[in-house]
Amino acid sequence: MSYCVNCGVELGKGMARCPLCNTPVINPNEIDLHVSEPFFPEKQEKMQPVSKKELALLLSTMFASVAVCCGLLNLALHPEHLWSLYAVGAAGMLWIWFVPPLLWRNMPFLLRVGVNLGAIAVYVLLIALASGGLYWYVHLALPLLLAGTVLILAGCWLMRGGRRSMLTSAVMVLIGIGIACLMTELFVDRFLTGTWDPAWSLIVLAVSIGLCVPLIVVRWVPALREEARRRFHL
Repeated sequence: MSYCVNCGVELGKGMARCPLCNTPVINPNEIDLHVSEPFFPEKQEKMQPVSKKELALLLSTMFASVAVCCGLLNLALHPEHLWSLYAVGAAGMLWIWFVPPLLWRNMPFLLRVGVNLGAIAVYVLLIALASGGLYWYVHLALPLLLAGTVLILAGCWLMRGGRRSMLTSAVMVLIGIGIACLMTELFVDRFLTGTWDPAWSLIVLAVSIGLCVPLIVVRWVPALREEARRRFHL
């Protein structure tokens, strides 16, 4: 004896539908589980890769529209002060940072670093022109950029020769931060006072070295290194 799953009326044998509510009568023993649709898709769909040329075109259009809009707004409202150079320079610098690597897949790393730092130098030059003076650009900004370039190239040279461990990379980054702060205070003091009186940069350098010492100990002691990998997934 069976009953309708919808209204509960008693059903006779061989009925295909309920005589009261016309609900289909399904015998669970006759359902073919192999024919039914699976709950989850069995075939994994692959997403189409994004076209780098289209992405480069989109970024170029976005940066160009920002530069043109700021330039026109500057000329319409305050043509005597070229504040739009800040926006135009920033858009150009970002374009150099992101678009050429998309179009040139195997761009040499040294060339990429040089181009990116050159873009920063040109952008800072535009800021100097907009602010009405090149003295601080020649005597402060350029030396800092050149020192930063040397520091980055030295770090790349030390990191050559394959993959480095996370601990070694952390030590090099901390030392690089300390040296960068030391050079920054050197050039700023020489620009402002003509002398070098290191103060805060020595504190940063000392903290960087202090953080590097336990990392070096962990790096060279196998037991500590394995414990750090197990606990911190290094």
